[in-house]
Parts: sequence; C-alpha cells; structure tokens
Amino acid sequence: MGSPASIHHPCAAETAESAVTASEFAALVSGCGLFPLSSRAQISLSGKDRMRWLNGMITNKVRDLPLGEGVYAFVLNAQGHILGDLYAYNRGESLLVDSDESQSAKLLEIFRRHIIMDAVRIANLEGQWTAIGIAGPKVGDVLRTAQFTFQELRPLQLVDGAWQKLPLSLARSDNPAVESYQIWIAPEQAGLLREALTSAGATAVGPAALELLRIACGIPRYGQDIRERDLPQETEQLRALNFEKGCYIGQEIVERIRSRGKVHRKFTGFEVMGSLPVPGERIHCEGKEVGEVTSSAALPVAGGNQPVALGYIRREAAATEQPLQAGEARLRVVELPFMAAIPQR
Repeated sequence: MGSPASIHHPCAAETAESAVTASEFAALVSGCGLFPLSSRAQISLSGKDRMRWLNGMITNKVRDLPLGEGVYAFVLNAQGHILGDLYAYNRGESLLVDSDESQSAKLLEIFRRHIIMDAVRIANLEGQWTAIGIAGPKVGDVLRTAQFTFQELRPLQLVDGAWQKLPLSLARSDNPAVESYQIWIAPEQAGLLREALTSAGATAVGPAALELLRIACGIPRYGQDIRERDLPQETEQLRALNFEKGCYIGQEIVERIRSRGKVHRKFTGFEVMGSLPVPGERIHCEGKEVGEVTSSAALPVAGGNQPVALGYIRREAAATEQPLQAGEARLRVVELPFMAAIPQR
C-alpha cells in the first residue's frame, strides 16, 4: 500500500485550470468559442489534371465537386489501411487540401510520389494565411456583430469575401453537433480579427477545451483514434467514402468490405463508470479482449463531470448485455455524440 504522501491531491493551480477549461468548454457548447488553428496545414493542387488525379488518390469524390464545396476523405495504401485524412475544397483554378499539420509532410510525400505523367502542381501554403476557428450555437450572432456579411453556409462550403475591406475565406465545418467555422486571413491581419470577434462576444478557448469538445462530439483524430492499421469502415466515418466514384488506391479493399456487409469491430463511444481509462487500455468482456480505448475525458456537464471514452469494440460485444471492463472501470456502449454534454437549442 502506498504511503499517504504518494496520493495525489489537486492543488489550487490545477483546480483553477480545470475551472477555466470547464468555462471555455461551456462557451463552445452554449455560447461562442474562439481559437487558433495553427495545427492545420494547407496544400494547393493546380494543373489541368488535378481533379482526375486527386479523385484517384482519396476515398471521396472530387471529380464533380462544385465550386466552393468540400469533402472529407481518407488516403489509403493498397491494402486499404488509412495513411491520413483530409478535407479537399474546389477553389476553381485549384484544389485546397486541408489536414492536420502532423500529417502535412507525409501527405506531401505521398502526393509527390504518385504524380508521374500528370499535369498537377503541388504548393505548400505554409505561412500564406492564418486560420482561426470559431464555434458554438451563438457563432452566427458573433459574426454578424463583428460585421461579417455572408449567406448561411452548408457544411463544408467555402466562400471568399472581405471583412473591413480585408480579403479572407470562410468555411463551415462538418461537425453535426456544434456549428463551427474556419476563417483564413493574412497573418498580419489575424490579430485585428481576433480582437473584433472577442469584442463581439466570442470567448478565447485553449487546447484543453477543444479536446473536450472533440471527444464530446465523437470526432476521431488521426494518429490517436484512427491509425494506419485501421480500415475505413471500422472508423464509422462513412462520410469519407464514396462507393460510386470509381478506382482509387485501396478501393478494392473498401469495396470488398462493403460487399461482405460489415467489419468485425467499430469505432464508438463509451459511458464510463469508475476511474477514467487511459488511451490504449484494453476492453474485456467475460475475460476476453474485445476492444480498446483511444481517447477519454471527464466532460464538464450540469451536475458534475461525465467520464466518457472513445474507442473500438467488436460488434458482437457491443450488442451483448454482458458488462464491459477497461482497467478498474465499467463501460457501456453509447451513441455518438455525447448529447448530455452538448445543450440542444
């Protein structure tokens, strides 16, 4: 047994930090949160073959993508395993690929390796603009108060415009649980825009609150919840797949899975009873390993913290009434997103 000195008690600084994170999370789900998107990276694809070429590289369809529209997609290897995820937007004379910065070098290497006789030019847009995120049910009110004028955007619709005579681009995200946008503006103008949005009612939020929002909304992150060993249908992100677009790298495996009906495991959410399991914790049912935890968090909700987790579970275990165990915690499979953490308007 450990000595009393080995037992950790939250200090005042940790308690204050937790309270700040909870307040910022509340802004994201019931008000309007403002945050930098410095972890995003953009790649431009131009040249007359860009549409046909990218259509053969990713799991979603871009060949007939309307101007100003976007899609979410995976990049696969020939065995159907996921090498990365991205958003692709049709910007007219070019395609814009938006991904997490941690994937940028890998995607650039894959893209360059697969351009052979294709008229496609790749440009890394690092440093050309600053991306700012804004999210929450009051985001529209904040943008209008800050004197943005724009029509209501559909998910993954992107428009170019101006604010205070400054050129920028505005794109709506595809988060179905919380309305959110990305704003791309010249780096030297980003500070002025942040000040205006804050004055209009947005609350600056940090990475910890954004991670809580991601988990609450059930959005998997590549490198943590989606790994190279995973198959597209296991992730439950069917929005990334188009089954009518024709050939692309890994398409044969994706189609084979579809024709057989399902994969053996799926990405899902878990309600946690007990101590919060850590990512990588194995899930057991009746003594057998049936899944794993990939993300976990205590969501600040009315009445206290709600411990939840994201991860994978074998389909037969998800359907059973038998208890699931991860370390010292009991788990229950629930649908995503975790709606108790996201107040409904």
